[in-house]
Amino acid sequence: MALVLTLTPSGCSHAAENDGTGASSTPQAAAPASQEPVPKPRPELPLGGRTIFPRYRVVAYYGSIGGGTLGVLGEEPPDAIVPRLRAAAAPFATPERPVQIAFELIVRIADRKPGPRGIYSHSIKPAVIRQYIEAAERAKALVILDIQPGRLSFPDAIRPYRWALEHPNVGIALDPEWRVAYDEVPGKVVGQVSAAEVNEASAYVADIVREKQLPEKLFLLHQFRLRMLPDVERILPRRGLAMVQHVDGFGTRKAKDATYAAVRRPEQFHLGYKLFYDEDVEPYGPSEVLAFSHPPEYVSYQ
Repeated sequence: MALVLTLTPSGCSHAAENDGTGASSTPQAAAPASQEPVPKPRPELPLGGRTIFPRYRVVAYYGSIGGGTLGVLGEEPPDAIVPRLRAAAAPFATPERPVQIAFELIVRIADRKPGPRGIYSHSIKPAVIRQYIEAAERAKALVILDIQPGRLSFPDAIRPYRWALEHPNVGIALDPEWRVAYDEVPGKVVGQVSAAEVNEASAYVADIVREKQLPEKLFLLHQFRLRMLPDVERILPRRGLAMVQHVDGFGTRKAKDATYAAVRRPEQFHLGYKLFYDEDVEPYGPSEVLAFSHPPEYVSYQ
């Protein structure tokens, strides 16, 4: 084997071994081994996991901007309301089921006047919705976008909020009370919605969950009269959605008990229940609600 001297750019000689073929035997850096890309972890719920029920019981404050006219959620800015919400939710926690707090924010509000588009509803500003979503992320809370569509169909009312529904902590609530026909006015009648329209809306939201590989989303249906969901038995379950029948209605305990017994369908839905701070007479406390024969998995305060 010969010893070959080469001159480096600095003028210094450098020795390299040659095996007589002209090829240098100076060690070369090994090529890096090919690596499979690390899959991005799928997003989870604020407190962990990808399914809401039966892992958690959800307790929400309901309302919208503009003070407390539409519910307690609007009485303070979103960050400021969190301590009150946590205090209200804490008694609903049990050893086997922790509480997940939530903002149920009315993002489309029914109106008594037609407005420029003649649809008898209006949306709050996207910037405000973002504030609630960001505050919920800081608080490890869920957000439920509540829809009062007026004369819009629920699918048409939901589509502008796709950007929000792509967040892993954001779900949707449909309020049939405020879904009226083209010859009706919100507030003058109690509205209703067909199962076909609900199924179209739930399919749209479920597709977002699937496409974005999101964790389970809440899909709420408000109801306090049977006629609000006249063919409720035809509403389909959806993979990726926690379907909740949220029983509203205020008044005496006797009246609320009768409503809950008349409309609830535990064989078809997870159950929800609303408590009213001002309108309920002798309102039920958390321990009493948990003692119901069919205790709700979703509780909201208005």
